[in-house]
Amino acid sequence: MHFSARNCITVLLFSPALCAQMRLTLADAVTQALRSNSQIAVASARVDAARGLLRQAGTGLNPRLVLQSENTRFGGTPAFSYPRDADSYAYIGQTFETGGKRQKRQQLAEEVVKRSEVEAQLQRQQITGRVSAAYWAASGAAQQRDFLNEEASRFERVVQYHRDRVREGASAEIDLLRIEVERDRLILSATTAAQDAERARIALFREMGSSEFPPVIFADPVETVVTMEMLPLDQVFERRQQIVLAREAILQAKANLRLQQANAKVDPDAFLGYKRTAGFDTLYAAVQIPLPVRNKNQGQIEAASAEIRVAESQLAATQALIRSEVEAARSEYEARQKLLTTRLAPMRDRADEVYRIAEAAYREGGLDILRMLDAERARLDTRSAYTRALLDLRQSASALSIAQGNE
Repeated sequence: MHFSARNCITVLLFSPALCAQMRLTLADAVTQALRSNSQIAVASARVDAARGLLRQAGTGLNPRLVLQSENTRFGGTPAFSYPRDADSYAYIGQTFETGGKRQKRQQLAEEVVKRSEVEAQLQRQQITGRVSAAYWAASGAAQQRDFLNEEASRFERVVQYHRDRVREGASAEIDLLRIEVERDRLILSATTAAQDAERARIALFREMGSSEFPPVIFADPVETVVTMEMLPLDQVFERRQQIVLAREAILQAKANLRLQQANAKVDPDAFLGYKRTAGFDTLYAAVQIPLPVRNKNQGQIEAASAEIRVAESQLAATQALIRSEVEAARSEYEARQKLLTTRLAPMRDRADEVYRIAEAAYREGGLDILRMLDAERARLDTRSAYTRALLDLRQSASALSIAQGNE
């Protein structure tokens, strides 16, 4: 294939999209995800529903109007007169709750609202974590793609250099063939990296809740890794929404137990109104009291007590899980940070220096082409490993931040 044609194909395959690219920061990606994700809307609707039930739980007295007529007949002796012979009632009835039921219903409804709000916050936190991981994966893949593109372009100049030397008779054609094989291997790696970057970019926009996948420039560099602060475990427990949610479940279960205990107390009904009987206007009054001979709400009380024990067990399990998550995230972050700074960074610098020396020696005729190509491959492999380690460290920092309950 002619050199210029190969260059054109390389540009079309590996260059970023020729249309305008938007700059995307991690904060922008998270903001769009929180604005577009349908799960956030579902969680907000549940909070609104819980607040509606809270308003309903706080409603006050609601009397009943009763209109009643008795002893009406059709025919007979003596003749029936409705105003004289029928009994007519018009009275108001009201149930009076005892045991503070209304207040306890409100307390339970308030706990439901708080729990719904915590669930919504947890949903936001989980979306933030997923978007953060997808952002750094896409950013790292784009960086690897760009690096290999630059290397492919640079190596094409090396191929041209050897082609000129072969034409001048200063180099063997077998050396040119070896250089071209190495170039093709690099182009293949660049092609794979471009495909990986494309998949990672699309995955990021899916996590952001977008149905469009425009080309972007990742504004937050992978290399800038903020040193993470290791928070005390009790502070982590205060920040993690899973712990807050488990504690809210206990408070809700206890509020429900208090309500069920109050429901065991009887609620009398009082009636007061007007009665007309035998042509006379009279006062009507009555009291109705349930007799809880068998049903004393004991089943609901036992169930509510069991729910408290379940919620307490879930809190303990959640604390143990989060403790292990934090320890694993800290260990992974520290190990990757140490690997990057003490191993891969010096290795990358040494590989760059070895290649620089090898290339200079080869141009002077003091080194054979195979050793120069070995130095080139070692440099590329080391730089790729360094880039992957940077991405892994970024991902570890993000995972540790989420594990410690940071927003």
